[in-house]
Amino acid sequence: MGTDSLKLALQRQELVQTDGYHIWESKQKHVEIPTNEAALLVCDVWDNHWCRGARERLNAMVTRMNQVVQASRANGLQIIHAPSGTMEYYDDTPSRQRILKITPVLPPENLEHPDPPLPIDDSDQGSDTGEASPVAAWRQQHGSIEIDHQCDVISDDGREVYSLLKNRGIDKLLIMGVHTNMCVLERSFAIKQMVRWGIHVALIRDLTDTMYNPAMPPYVDHAEGTKLVIGYIEKFWCPTIESQELLNPA
Repeated sequence: MGTDSLKLALQRQELVQTDGYHIWESKQKHVEIPTNEAALLVCDVWDNHWCRGARERLNAMVTRMNQVVQASRANGLQIIHAPSGTMEYYDDTPSRQRILKITPVLPPENLEHPDPPLPIDDSDQGSDTGEASPVAAWRQQHGSIEIDHQCDVISDDGREVYSLLKNRGIDKLLIMGVHTNMCVLERSFAIKQMVRWGIHVALIRDLTDTMYNPAMPPYVDHAEGTKLVIGYIEKFWCPTIESQELLNPA
């Protein structure tokens, strides 16, 4: 049985002063949002990847990702599948055609927003399993993520996604997928652009990964590199939530 609202614990990090020292402090804000004002976006969860490490980590997450998609849809959230570079595969599907029929809405001028550098060096493209040259190894979204063509939409274009949100009266966007330091931040439909267009965004922090090679600065293991990027997002871009909050809404 669905629910009309979601209770979320939005986690951010704030720079505070304690005893004369500046420290980053994690804070949670508990909010209740109507489900018809929210959407869930699945970012670049492809069927394949040029990096074996990235493939293996994604494969370990996709079952829970699909559970979140199913629960969110049942609770009334709009589901947006955004597997970049695969739109030709979906051209004739109802989910792709549905968003193409949405009345376009011109986005506003970008809000000014600070954009500090990432806490990890991904200049080598971030493979931790030895691959050196990125290639487009994907053809479609991962088959474990079910698409409901009766109500979902498919797009890799930020203006299409923004138009959908505005036409449906949605101003809250929950994002999961890969990779946090690249696509999840930088795509036209993802965190940075949506924040700059005034959409309230939250990252699902336990259903994401980074492209980070521990042989690069700051020389930490892969999991710690992902944690650093999530912390960066909480500090400078948007709050995060846990997938459990969508699977078992209060």
